[in-house]
Order: sequence, then C-alpha cells, then structure tokens
Amino acid sequence: MHENASLLDRTTFRLPARAATLIDVHEFDAVPGLLAEAAQQNRDVLILGGGSNVLFTRDWPGVVLALRTRGLDIIEQHVADRVDDAALVRAAAGEIWDDFVHWTLAHGLCGLENLALIPGSVGAAPIQNIGAYGVEVGEFVDAVHAYDRSAGANVRLDHAACAFAYRDSLFKREGGRYLITAVDFLLPRERALRLDYDGVREELAAMGAGTPDARAVAHAISRVRTRKLPDPSTTGNAGSFFKNPVVSPGLAAALKREYPRLPLWPLPDGAIKLSAAWLIDACGFKGLRDGDAGVSGQHALVLVNYGGASGAQVWALAQRIQRTVLARFGVALEPEPLVV
Repeated sequence: MHENASLLDRTTFRLPARAATLIDVHEFDAVPGLLAEAAQQNRDVLILGGGSNVLFTRDWPGVVLALRTRGLDIIEQHVADRVDDAALVRAAAGEIWDDFVHWTLAHGLCGLENLALIPGSVGAAPIQNIGAYGVEVGEFVDAVHAYDRSAGANVRLDHAACAFAYRDSLFKREGGRYLITAVDFLLPRERALRLDYDGVREELAAMGAGTPDARAVAHAISRVRTRKLPDPSTTGNAGSFFKNPVVSPGLAAALKREYPRLPLWPLPDGAIKLSAAWLIDACGFKGLRDGDAGVSGQHALVLVNYGGASGAQVWALAQRIQRTVLARFGVALEPEPLVV
C-alpha cells in the first residue's frame, strides 16, 4: 500500500497524477476485503490494469487498485462440441495482453494474432471489446469471471451476457460494477486467416511469408503497428483516442458525396462506420503540437504527451478536436479511454 502515490508510471500516457492510496493486488481473494474497507471509509475506488486506456486529468482522491494477478492455463484441450479442434484457455486479468497473445500462438492456438501488440492487460480487453485489423476480442471470449460489486459476489458471465458491441460491452456500459478477475477464451487450432485489412498482405509479402501462419500474421501486424503508432515507452499515448464513429446511411451518403475520399464501412445492421482518423486529419490536426500535448504525426487517432503535458491539456486538445469535427462534418467523436 502506497499513500499519495504517483501514477505517472502506471499509465501509458505518462501524465502527472497521484492517488491518495495505491494498492497493488496480486491475489483476487483480497479484493472483497479491500473494497469493503474502502466503502466503510466512504472512499471511491478506481480499478487500474495496464493503464493503456485511461487519461487522468486530475489526482484521484480515493483508492486505486492496480491489478497485478498472473496465471495462464488451458482448461480444456478439445472443445469439439462447439468449435472443431479448439481449446478453452483461461487468463488472469493482470496478464499483459501482448504476452498472452504470443503464449496462445506458442501453444498452437490462433484467433488473437490480429490483436498482437495492443497495449494493456487481459482484464481490460473485454471491457472495450478491443479490436484491430478486422478482429474483435469478443469473437473469442467464452466467459468473463468477475467480482460483482453490486451483488458482493463472484460471477461468471458467458459470451451472450457480456453483450459485446463495437468498442463496447456490458462492462463498459456498467462501468465500475464488475471487477474482472479472469477471462476464458475459446481458441481454434486452425482458422482462415484475416489478411484483407490495412496493408497486412503487403507486410507479409515484404517479410517473404509466402504461405503465412498465425504467427507470421502476428509478426506482420506488430511490424505495421510499430511503424504507424508511436511507442508509448518513448512517447506517452493511449493508442487510438477516438472510436470510429457509426452514423446513419443518409449522413454517410451525404458526406461521401462531398468528400469522395472519406473511407466508410457498411455494418451488418445497416449503419455506416466512418474513419475517425480521416476526419481528424481533414481538419488539420495530424501532427499538431500544442505545448507538450499533441496529435501524432504517424496517426491522427493518437493523442500524445511529448513529455511535459498535463492530463488537462491533453483533454482540452481532445475536446477541441471533437468540436472541430462536429462543426465541419456533423459527426460526434467519442473517446475510447476512460477520462478521469
């Protein structure tokens, strides 16, 4: 337990913020007691995983529980009744996501290769239903184990109960209620690789991968991400700061007529997803720097801390981007990170 603890090294934005109390949690059995103690003291609790999806604009006056739990296990080697030749894998919430992806590949399992090199922890992945290069993690989540703070009990939520949607889930909609303790993944040993997205095939060709496997895809995507996105270990950031907006077909058609180069993707429900990066770039924000807060020159979706920014400065820039895009295109941008 640390009092008046710095959170600068606990988030990938590396912004100055402090917690009145910071507790590293290595065993989930301790969680109910810690939450009960905080409730008795009338102190707010914030759960922190890998810190890759949070923006602190101020200090936290209550308790921060930092999840440091570890554990990877194959629960069932063969789950043939649901998916041909698939395994059921359980990962503790505190495991590092990219390490887990490569662990699954080393065990001959696939499905998560397109999600390689995404920063953060396993426990955070279902909350925003992380996705990249044509894959969403919700596709492979069999169940989520969590502590339900409302019921005061451990629960298991199956895939349907998680209510996954684009960058969304039950856990995000009911923020703060569930403390995820572990995630079960149903992973096949063979599946059709998803390569038709954002230069993946071209990267594989540059690598000389004639007939790629899942490991080669993970390597290719890691190379692409390294080129396109700033490294949070050297430039503070939380990856994509805004969701790609989903709009009506009418608005999408009107925007496409006026801006023929605007990328858009039809969704199964008839709505249209637009490229937030294109909208931000079109407004002239890509590469912009305002003091030590800025927008990456590598990718317009990434807001960055060049070293001396405050969370309030980054958030002010994010709000400026939102206002400008809304005024020009009539499209509201929604932040991906939790803004404290």
